[in-house]
Amino acid sequence: MANNNNDNVGKHPPSSMGNSDNEGKTALTFTVVNEVGVLEKILGIFSKNKIDLSKIESRPAKNAELESYDFYVEINNASESGTNTNKCLEDLNKSCKSVQLLGSLEQATVPFFPTTIQDLDKFAHKVLEYGEELDSNHPGFTDEEYRRRRLDITYIAKNYKHGQQIPRIEYTEQEIQTWGTVYRKLKELYPTHACKQFNHIFPLLEQNCGYGEDSIPQLQDVSDFLKQCTGWTLRPVSGLLSPRDFLNGLAFRVFHSTQYIRHHSKPFYTPEPDVCHELLGHVPLFADPSFALFSQEIGLASLGASEEDIEKLATCYWFTIEFGLCKEGEKVKAFGAGLLSSFGELEYCLSDEPDTKSFEPFSCVKTKYPITEYQPLYFVADSFQSATNKIKKFAKSLDRPFSLYYDPYCQRVEILDTKSSISKYARSILTNMNTLIAALET
Repeated sequence: MANNNNDNVGKHPPSSMGNSDNEGKTALTFTVVNEVGVLEKILGIFSKNKIDLSKIESRPAKNAELESYDFYVEINNASESGTNTNKCLEDLNKSCKSVQLLGSLEQATVPFFPTTIQDLDKFAHKVLEYGEELDSNHPGFTDEEYRRRRLDITYIAKNYKHGQQIPRIEYTEQEIQTWGTVYRKLKELYPTHACKQFNHIFPLLEQNCGYGEDSIPQLQDVSDFLKQCTGWTLRPVSGLLSPRDFLNGLAFRVFHSTQYIRHHSKPFYTPEPDVCHELLGHVPLFADPSFALFSQEIGLASLGASEEDIEKLATCYWFTIEFGLCKEGEKVKAFGAGLLSSFGELEYCLSDEPDTKSFEPFSCVKTKYPITEYQPLYFVADSFQSATNKIKKFAKSLDRPFSLYYDPYCQRVEILDTKSSISKYARSILTNMNTLIAALET
Protein backbone atom coordinates (compact mmCIF):
# COMPACT_ATOMS: atom_id res chain seq x y z
CA MET A 1 0.00 0.00 0.00
CA ALA A 2 1.49 3.30 -1.08
CA ASN A 3 1.52 6.05 1.50
CA ASN A 4 1.47 8.87 -1.05
CA ASN A 5 4.43 10.47 0.79
CA ASN A 6 2.25 10.85 3.86
CA ASP A 7 4.66 11.55 6.72
CA ASN A 8 1.99 10.69 9.26
CA VAL A 9 1.55 7.03 8.32
CA GLY A 10 2.62 4.97 11.32
CA LYS A 11 3.82 8.10 13.14
CA HIS A 12 2.09 9.30 16.27
CA PRO A 13 3.11 12.04 18.69
CA PRO A 14 4.20 11.26 22.27
CA SER A 15 1.54 10.97 24.91
CA SER A 16 1.37 10.59 28.65
CA MET A 17 -0.80 7.51 28.29
CA GLY A 18 1.73 4.92 29.44
CA ASN A 19 1.18 1.21 29.98
CA SER A 20 4.25 -0.66 31.19
CA ASP A 21 2.56 -4.03 30.62
CA ASN A 22 2.84 -3.53 26.87
CA GLU A 23 6.29 -1.99 26.68
CA GLY A 24 8.51 -3.76 24.17
CA LYS A 25 5.74 -6.00 22.89
CA THR A 26 4.81 -6.66 19.28
CA ALA A 27 1.64 -8.35 18.01
CA LEU A 28 1.04 -10.51 14.96
CA THR A 29 -1.73 -12.68 13.52
CA PHE A 30 -1.72 -15.73 11.27
CA THR A 31 -3.99 -18.55 10.13
CA VAL A 32 -3.25 -22.29 10.14
CA VAL A 33 -5.08 -25.22 8.62
CA ASN A 34 -6.16 -27.65 11.31
CA GLU A 35 -4.11 -30.83 11.20
CA VAL A 36 -2.47 -33.22 13.66
CA GLY A 37 0.47 -31.60 15.42
CA VAL A 38 -0.01 -28.13 13.94
CA LEU A 39 0.07 -26.31 17.30
CA GLU A 40 3.29 -28.07 18.31
CA LYS A 41 4.78 -27.13 14.94
CA ILE A 42 3.89 -23.46 15.31
CA LEU A 43 5.16 -23.22 18.89
CA GLY A 44 8.34 -24.91 17.69
CA ILE A 45 8.92 -22.07 15.22
CA PHE A 46 8.83 -19.50 18.02
CA SER A 47 11.03 -21.65 20.26
CA LYS A 48 13.62 -22.29 17.54
CA ASN A 49 13.94 -18.55 16.91
CA LYS A 50 14.13 -17.81 20.64
CA ILE A 51 10.99 -15.71 20.58
CA ASP A 52 9.41 -15.07 23.98
CA LEU A 53 5.61 -15.23 23.74
CA SER A 54 3.59 -13.30 26.29
CA LYS A 55 0.16 -14.06 24.88
CA ILE A 56 -1.42 -16.47 22.41
CA GLU A 57 -5.08 -16.73 21.44
CA SER A 58 -6.92 -18.71 18.77
CA ARG A 59 -10.40 -19.06 17.33
CA PRO A 60 -11.94 -20.87 14.38
CA ALA A 61 -11.16 -19.09 11.14
CA LYS A 62 -14.11 -18.13 8.98
CA ASN A 63 -13.10 -20.12 5.93
CA ALA A 64 -15.92 -22.00 4.19
CA GLU A 65 -13.53 -24.41 2.44
CA LEU A 66 -10.97 -25.54 5.04
CA GLU A 67 -11.09 -26.05 8.79
CA SER A 68 -8.62 -23.41 9.96
CA TYR A 69 -7.76 -21.35 13.03
CA ASP A 70 -6.82 -17.68 13.39
CA PHE A 71 -4.04 -16.99 15.90
CA TYR A 72 -3.16 -13.77 17.70
CA VAL A 73 0.16 -13.62 19.55
CA GLU A 74 2.16 -11.00 21.42
CA ILE A 75 5.96 -11.12 21.47
CA ASN A 76 8.17 -9.76 24.25
CA ASN A 77 11.13 -7.52 23.38
CA ALA A 78 10.77 -7.97 19.62
CA SER A 79 12.73 -4.78 18.99
CA GLU A 80 15.72 -6.20 20.87
CA SER A 81 15.81 -9.35 18.74
CA GLY A 82 14.91 -8.00 15.33
CA THR A 83 16.89 -10.62 13.43
CA ASN A 84 15.17 -13.46 15.30
CA THR A 85 11.78 -11.86 14.75
CA ASN A 86 12.35 -11.50 11.00
CA LYS A 87 13.50 -15.13 10.74
CA CYS A 88 10.46 -16.24 12.73
CA LEU A 89 8.17 -14.38 10.31
CA GLU A 90 9.89 -16.08 7.36
CA ASP A 91 9.31 -19.49 8.94
CA LEU A 92 5.69 -18.69 9.76
CA ASN A 93 5.05 -17.63 6.16
CA LYS A 94 6.19 -21.08 5.02
CA SER A 95 3.77 -22.88 7.33
CA CYS A 96 0.87 -20.46 7.80
CA LYS A 97 -1.46 -18.21 5.86
CA SER A 98 -2.19 -14.50 6.21
CA VAL A 99 0.77 -13.71 8.47
CA GLN A 100 0.44 -10.07 9.53
CA LEU A 101 2.75 -8.10 11.79
CA LEU A 102 0.47 -5.65 13.58
CA GLY A 103 3.28 -3.60 15.08
CA SER A 104 4.44 -2.49 18.49
CA LEU A 105 2.07 -2.41 21.45
CA GLU A 106 4.26 0.20 23.17
CA GLN A 107 1.86 2.55 24.96
CA ALA A 108 4.31 5.37 25.59
CA THR A 109 2.85 6.75 22.38
CA VAL A 110 -0.70 7.42 21.28
CA PRO A 111 -2.63 4.21 20.48
CA PHE A 112 -2.44 3.21 16.83
CA PHE A 113 -5.00 4.87 14.61
CA PRO A 114 -5.54 4.86 10.86
CA THR A 115 -4.30 7.90 8.96
CA THR A 116 -5.57 6.90 5.51
CA ILE A 117 -8.76 5.24 4.39
CA GLN A 118 -6.67 2.28 3.20
CA ASP A 119 -5.52 1.74 6.80
CA LEU A 120 -9.02 0.49 7.63
CA ASP A 121 -7.97 -2.78 5.99
CA LYS A 122 -5.68 -3.36 8.98
CA PHE A 123 -8.47 -3.85 11.49
CA ALA A 124 -11.73 -4.44 9.60
CA HIS A 125 -11.27 -8.21 10.01
CA LYS A 126 -10.51 -7.96 13.75
CA VAL A 127 -14.07 -8.39 14.95
CA LEU A 128 -14.96 -9.10 18.57
CA GLU A 129 -17.71 -11.50 17.50
CA TYR A 130 -18.23 -13.04 14.08
CA GLY A 131 -21.66 -12.72 12.54
CA GLU A 132 -22.37 -16.45 12.66
CA GLU A 133 -21.31 -16.97 16.28
CA LEU A 134 -24.80 -16.91 17.79
CA ASP A 135 -25.65 -16.91 21.48
CA SER A 136 -27.96 -19.63 22.74
CA ASN A 137 -30.84 -17.15 23.07
CA HIS A 138 -30.54 -16.02 19.44
CA PRO A 139 -33.65 -16.93 17.37
CA GLY A 140 -31.44 -18.68 14.79
CA PHE A 141 -29.22 -20.56 17.25
CA THR A 142 -30.62 -24.02 16.45
CA ASP A 143 -31.18 -23.34 12.74
CA GLU A 144 -28.17 -24.93 11.01
CA GLU A 145 -29.18 -23.66 7.58
CA TYR A 146 -29.42 -20.09 8.88
CA ARG A 147 -26.01 -20.38 10.58
CA ARG A 148 -24.38 -21.69 7.41
CA ARG A 149 -25.92 -18.83 5.46
CA ARG A 150 -24.47 -16.24 7.85
CA LEU A 151 -21.11 -17.98 7.67
CA ASP A 152 -21.06 -17.62 3.88
CA ILE A 153 -22.00 -13.93 4.03
CA THR A 154 -19.49 -13.04 6.75
CA TYR A 155 -16.72 -14.80 4.82
CA ILE A 156 -17.35 -12.42 1.92
CA ALA A 157 -16.94 -9.43 4.22
CA LYS A 158 -13.80 -10.81 5.84
CA ASN A 159 -11.95 -10.83 2.54
CA TYR A 160 -12.99 -7.35 1.41
CA LYS A 161 -10.31 -4.69 0.84
CA HIS A 162 -10.66 -0.96 0.28
CA GLY A 163 -11.16 -0.08 -3.36
CA GLN A 164 -12.86 -3.33 -4.29
CA GLN A 165 -16.46 -3.56 -5.36
CA ILE A 166 -18.60 -4.84 -2.50
CA PRO A 167 -19.71 -8.38 -3.42
CA ARG A 168 -23.41 -8.63 -4.18
CA ILE A 169 -25.53 -10.99 -2.09
CA GLU A 170 -28.17 -13.12 -3.78
CA TYR A 171 -30.76 -12.94 -1.03
CA THR A 172 -33.18 -15.83 -0.69
CA GLU A 173 -36.94 -15.52 -0.97
CA GLN A 174 -37.25 -16.10 2.78
CA GLU A 175 -34.73 -13.34 3.52
CA ILE A 176 -36.57 -10.91 1.24
CA GLN A 177 -39.85 -11.75 2.96
CA THR A 178 -38.29 -10.95 6.34
CA TRP A 179 -36.98 -7.65 4.98
CA GLY A 180 -40.40 -6.83 3.50
CA THR A 181 -42.18 -7.46 6.79
CA VAL A 182 -39.89 -5.03 8.59
CA TYR A 183 -39.91 -2.51 5.72
CA ARG A 184 -43.70 -2.21 5.51
CA LYS A 185 -44.16 -1.74 9.24
CA LEU A 186 -41.47 0.90 9.62
CA LYS A 187 -42.51 2.83 6.53
CA GLU A 188 -45.92 3.37 8.12
CA LEU A 189 -44.30 5.21 11.04
CA TYR A 190 -41.65 7.26 9.25
CA PRO A 191 -43.89 10.16 8.14
CA THR A 192 -45.00 10.90 11.72
CA HIS A 193 -42.01 9.76 13.78
CA ALA A 194 -38.81 10.29 11.74
CA CYS A 195 -37.04 13.63 11.34
CA LYS A 196 -37.61 15.68 8.21
CA GLN A 197 -34.14 14.97 6.80
CA PHE A 198 -34.82 11.23 6.96
CA ASN A 199 -38.19 11.60 5.26
CA HIS A 200 -36.63 13.71 2.51
CA ILE A 201 -33.93 11.15 1.74
CA PHE A 202 -35.88 7.89 2.07
CA PRO A 203 -37.83 8.29 -1.21
CA LEU A 204 -34.52 9.05 -2.97
CA LEU A 205 -33.18 5.70 -1.78
CA GLU A 206 -36.26 4.02 -3.23
CA GLN A 207 -35.68 5.78 -6.54
CA ASN A 208 -31.93 5.26 -6.78
CA CYS A 209 -30.86 2.29 -4.66
CA GLY A 210 -33.50 -0.39 -5.01
CA TYR A 211 -35.19 0.21 -1.65
CA GLY A 212 -38.57 -1.51 -1.54
CA GLU A 213 -40.43 -4.21 0.29
CA ASP A 214 -39.64 -6.76 -2.44
CA SER A 215 -35.86 -6.31 -2.64
CA ILE A 216 -32.95 -5.91 -0.23
CA PRO A 217 -30.63 -3.17 -1.50
CA GLN A 218 -27.02 -4.05 -2.31
CA LEU A 219 -24.34 -2.28 -0.28
CA GLN A 220 -22.40 -1.20 -3.37
CA ASP A 221 -25.42 0.57 -4.88
CA VAL A 222 -26.14 2.34 -1.60
CA SER A 223 -22.48 3.23 -1.09
CA ASP A 224 -22.28 4.80 -4.56
CA PHE A 225 -25.35 6.92 -3.78
CA LEU A 226 -23.96 8.12 -0.45
CA LYS A 227 -20.63 9.00 -1.99
CA GLN A 228 -22.35 11.25 -4.50
CA CYS A 229 -24.36 12.94 -1.74
CA THR A 230 -21.87 13.46 1.09
CA GLY A 231 -18.73 11.44 0.41
CA TRP A 232 -19.73 8.65 2.80
CA THR A 233 -19.23 5.01 1.79
CA LEU A 234 -20.20 1.62 3.17
CA ARG A 235 -17.79 -1.17 3.96
CA PRO A 236 -18.93 -4.77 4.63
CA VAL A 237 -17.97 -6.17 8.01
CA SER A 238 -18.11 -9.77 9.26
CA GLY A 239 -19.15 -9.00 12.81
CA LEU A 240 -18.90 -6.65 15.75
CA LEU A 241 -15.89 -4.31 15.74
CA SER A 242 -14.42 -2.80 18.89
CA PRO A 243 -15.74 0.69 19.72
CA ARG A 244 -12.36 2.19 18.82
CA ASP A 245 -12.14 0.52 15.40
CA PHE A 246 -15.75 1.29 14.54
CA LEU A 247 -15.49 4.95 15.53
CA ASN A 248 -12.16 5.31 13.72
CA GLY A 249 -13.92 4.32 10.49
CA LEU A 250 -16.35 7.22 10.87
CA ALA A 251 -13.43 9.66 10.70
CA PHE A 252 -13.00 8.68 7.03
CA ARG A 253 -16.72 8.81 6.32
CA VAL A 254 -16.84 5.03 6.25
CA PHE A 255 -19.66 3.07 7.86
CA HIS A 256 -19.02 -0.62 8.54
CA SER A 257 -22.18 -2.49 7.61
CA THR A 258 -23.33 -6.06 8.00
CA GLN A 259 -24.99 -7.87 5.07
CA TYR A 260 -26.77 -10.73 6.84
CA ILE A 261 -30.37 -10.48 8.04
CA ARG A 262 -32.19 -11.40 11.23
CA HIS A 263 -33.89 -14.79 11.64
CA HIS A 264 -37.22 -15.11 9.86
CA SER A 265 -38.98 -16.50 12.95
CA LYS A 266 -38.79 -13.07 14.67
CA PRO A 267 -38.71 -10.36 12.01
CA PHE A 268 -39.21 -7.57 14.55
CA TYR A 269 -36.37 -8.65 16.83
CA THR A 270 -32.62 -8.87 16.41
CA PRO A 271 -30.02 -9.06 19.22
CA GLU A 272 -27.33 -7.52 16.99
CA PRO A 273 -27.07 -5.17 13.98
CA ASP A 274 -28.24 -6.68 10.70
CA VAL A 275 -28.94 -5.40 7.20
CA CYS A 276 -32.35 -4.06 8.27
CA HIS A 277 -30.79 -1.99 11.03
CA GLU A 278 -27.97 -0.73 8.79
CA LEU A 279 -29.94 0.11 5.63
CA LEU A 280 -33.17 1.33 7.21
CA GLY A 281 -31.80 2.87 10.40
CA HIS A 282 -28.35 4.24 9.57
CA VAL A 283 -27.99 4.76 5.84
CA PRO A 284 -30.60 7.45 5.01
CA LEU A 285 -29.13 10.18 7.19
CA PHE A 286 -25.58 9.63 5.95
CA ALA A 287 -26.89 11.32 2.78
CA ASP A 288 -27.69 14.48 4.76
CA PRO A 289 -24.70 16.90 4.83
CA SER A 290 -25.25 18.13 8.40
CA PHE A 291 -25.69 14.67 9.87
CA ALA A 292 -22.76 13.39 7.80
CA LEU A 293 -20.50 16.04 9.33
CA PHE A 294 -21.74 15.36 12.86
CA SER A 295 -21.02 11.63 12.50
CA GLN A 296 -17.54 12.29 11.15
CA GLU A 297 -16.71 14.63 14.04
CA ILE A 298 -17.27 11.80 16.52
CA GLY A 299 -14.98 9.63 14.41
CA LEU A 300 -12.24 12.26 14.19
CA ALA A 301 -12.35 12.74 17.97
CA SER A 302 -11.74 8.99 18.41
CA LEU A 303 -8.42 8.92 16.49
CA GLY A 304 -5.63 8.39 19.00
CA ALA A 305 -8.01 8.79 21.95
CA SER A 306 -7.42 7.04 25.27
CA GLU A 307 -9.57 4.07 26.25
CA GLU A 308 -11.41 6.28 28.73
CA ASP A 309 -12.18 8.83 26.04
CA ILE A 310 -13.23 6.12 23.57
CA GLU A 311 -15.82 5.01 26.11
CA LYS A 312 -17.08 8.59 26.37
CA LEU A 313 -17.32 8.98 22.61
CA ALA A 314 -19.06 5.62 22.29
CA THR A 315 -21.63 6.85 24.80
CA CYS A 316 -22.17 10.02 22.75
CA TYR A 317 -22.58 7.83 19.68
CA TRP A 318 -25.13 5.67 21.49
CA PHE A 319 -27.30 8.58 22.58
CA THR A 320 -27.19 10.33 19.19
CA ILE A 321 -26.45 8.25 16.10
CA GLU A 322 -28.12 5.18 17.62
CA PHE A 323 -30.87 6.59 19.86
CA GLY A 324 -30.99 10.33 19.26
CA LEU A 325 -34.00 12.64 19.10
CA CYS A 326 -34.09 16.14 17.63
CA LYS A 327 -36.33 19.19 17.74
CA GLU A 328 -38.50 20.21 14.81
CA GLY A 329 -40.26 23.39 15.81
CA GLU A 330 -42.40 22.52 18.81
CA LYS A 331 -42.20 18.79 18.09
CA VAL A 332 -39.58 16.11 18.72
CA LYS A 333 -38.62 13.54 16.08
CA ALA A 334 -36.35 10.52 15.92
CA PHE A 335 -33.05 10.35 14.06
CA GLY A 336 -31.21 7.49 15.83
CA ALA A 337 -30.78 4.28 13.83
CA GLY A 338 -31.79 2.09 16.75
CA LEU A 339 -35.14 3.89 16.75
CA LEU A 340 -35.66 4.11 12.99
CA SER A 341 -35.11 0.36 12.60
CA SER A 342 -37.38 -0.71 15.48
CA PHE A 343 -41.07 0.08 15.13
CA GLY A 344 -41.70 -0.71 18.80
CA GLU A 345 -39.12 1.67 20.19
CA LEU A 346 -39.87 4.23 17.49
CA GLU A 347 -43.40 4.50 18.89
CA TYR A 348 -42.19 4.34 22.50
CA CYS A 349 -39.49 7.02 22.24
CA LEU A 350 -42.00 9.73 21.28
CA SER A 351 -44.53 8.74 23.92
CA ASP A 352 -44.83 10.23 27.39
CA GLU A 353 -43.20 7.22 29.03
CA PRO A 354 -39.41 7.84 28.67
CA ASP A 355 -37.53 10.85 30.04
CA THR A 356 -35.74 13.32 27.76
CA LYS A 357 -32.88 15.75 28.23
CA SER A 358 -31.22 18.32 26.01
CA PHE A 359 -28.12 16.86 24.36
CA GLU A 360 -25.01 18.01 26.20
CA PRO A 361 -21.95 15.76 25.66
CA PHE A 362 -20.37 16.53 29.06
CA SER A 363 -23.42 15.17 30.90
CA CYS A 364 -24.34 12.60 28.29
CA VAL A 365 -21.05 10.68 28.72
CA LYS A 366 -21.81 10.12 32.41
CA THR A 367 -25.14 8.41 31.65
CA LYS A 368 -25.49 4.63 31.86
CA TYR A 369 -27.75 2.86 29.39
CA PRO A 370 -29.34 -0.57 28.87
CA ILE A 371 -28.59 -2.51 25.68
CA THR A 372 -31.33 -5.17 25.79
CA GLU A 373 -34.41 -3.04 26.51
CA TYR A 374 -35.95 0.27 25.52
CA GLN A 375 -34.05 3.32 26.70
CA PRO A 376 -35.47 5.02 29.81
CA LEU A 377 -33.81 8.31 28.77
CA TYR A 378 -33.26 9.99 25.40
CA PHE A 379 -31.19 13.07 24.58
CA VAL A 380 -32.71 15.70 22.29
CA ALA A 381 -30.52 17.74 19.93
CA ASP A 382 -31.59 21.22 18.87
CA SER A 383 -30.25 20.48 15.39
CA PHE A 384 -27.48 18.50 13.71
CA GLN A 385 -25.44 21.70 13.42
CA SER A 386 -25.84 22.38 17.13
CA ALA A 387 -24.87 18.81 17.99
CA THR A 388 -21.78 19.10 15.78
CA ASN A 389 -20.63 22.28 17.51
CA LYS A 390 -21.07 20.64 20.90
CA ILE A 391 -19.11 17.55 19.87
CA LYS A 392 -16.27 19.75 18.56
CA LYS A 393 -16.14 21.59 21.89
CA PHE A 394 -16.24 18.30 23.80
CA ALA A 395 -13.43 16.85 21.65
CA LYS A 396 -11.13 19.68 22.76
CA SER A 397 -11.45 18.43 26.35
CA LEU A 398 -10.15 14.94 25.52
CA ASP A 399 -6.69 13.74 26.49
CA ARG A 400 -5.00 13.89 23.07
CA PRO A 401 -1.70 15.80 22.70
CA PHE A 402 -2.18 16.92 19.10
CA SER A 403 -4.70 18.27 16.62
CA LEU A 404 -5.57 16.91 13.21
CA TYR A 405 -7.69 17.61 10.19
CA TYR A 406 -9.24 15.49 7.47
CA ASP A 407 -8.13 15.88 3.86
CA PRO A 408 -11.19 14.87 1.80
CA TYR A 409 -9.25 14.84 -1.47
CA CYS A 410 -6.76 12.18 -0.32
CA GLN A 411 -9.12 10.64 2.27
CA ARG A 412 -6.56 10.83 5.03
CA VAL A 413 -5.94 12.72 8.24
CA GLU A 414 -3.03 15.08 8.75
CA ILE A 415 -1.55 15.39 12.23
CA LEU A 416 -0.80 19.01 13.09
CA ASP A 417 2.32 18.42 15.16
CA THR A 418 5.00 20.19 13.10
CA LYS A 419 5.50 23.64 11.60
CA SER A 420 5.35 22.08 8.14
CA SER A 421 2.01 20.34 8.68
CA ILE A 422 0.46 23.44 10.26
CA SER A 423 1.70 25.63 7.39
CA LYS A 424 0.25 23.20 4.86
CA TYR A 425 -3.13 23.33 6.60
CA ALA A 426 -3.00 27.13 6.77
CA ARG A 427 -2.36 27.32 3.02
CA SER A 428 -5.39 25.15 2.32
CA ILE A 429 -7.55 27.43 4.49
CA LEU A 430 -6.18 30.50 2.69
CA THR A 431 -7.01 28.97 -0.69
CA ASN A 432 -10.57 28.31 0.40
CA MET A 433 -10.90 31.80 1.84
CA ASN A 434 -9.71 33.35 -1.44
CA THR A 435 -12.28 31.30 -3.31
CA LEU A 436 -15.01 32.47 -0.92
CA ILE A 437 -13.95 36.14 -1.23
CA ALA A 438 -13.93 35.90 -5.02
CA ALA A 439 -17.45 34.43 -4.97
CA LEU A 440 -18.72 37.22 -2.71
CA GLU A 441 -17.21 39.90 -4.93
CA THR A 442 -18.80 38.65 -8.17
